Amino acid sequence: HHRFIIIKNPRIQFNTMDQPLPEPVTYVCGDCGQENTLKPGDVIQCRECGYRILYKKRTRRVVQYEAR
Repeated sequence: HHRFIIIKNPRIQFNTMDQPLPEPVTYVCGDCGQENTLKPGDVIQCRECGYRILYKKRTRRVVQYEAR
């Protein structure tokens, strides 16, 4: 027997229209160097050679750190 507790919280709202779709991320194959574009849920595998180690490309976003 399982018990389920349903908690109703008016402050938590799930609105899929507000969230932008996650854009595909480009990865580089660790074996053949081929670029692979993957979406969430895709199999992590090179489309060219089948190698399963992919490296994420650097982001184009500006990354700034504050050193102390």
